[in-house]
Amino acid sequence: MDTQVKGLQNKINFGRWIMIIVILFGELFLYTWCRVSYTETGFKISQEKEKQKVLKAYTDALSMENDRLLSPERIAYIATTRLNLIIPEPSQIIYMDM
Repeated sequence: MDTQVKGLQNKINFGRWIMIIVILFGELFLYTWCRVSYTETGFKISQEKEKQKVLKAYTDALSMENDRLLSPERIAYIATTRLNLIIPEPSQIIYMDM
């Protein structure tokens, strides 16, 4: 009977060690997964920041182009050269009373 008790205690101790090893490996895998996720997230954030810089530069360029296209000097130049418009004489201006 004493041998059976020792055998049972050995099995219990072996089971405890197996559980400890499983828990340690589980923690190791969890830690590794967290670090990999952290690194991937940091990489994605860096990529999105680069995209944001490119889009900001593109938006700035479009804004400058819009300002250039809407400038009064450019509109006056196109009106006089391409459309053959002239500035009206003061006698040609008609004022309407409201």
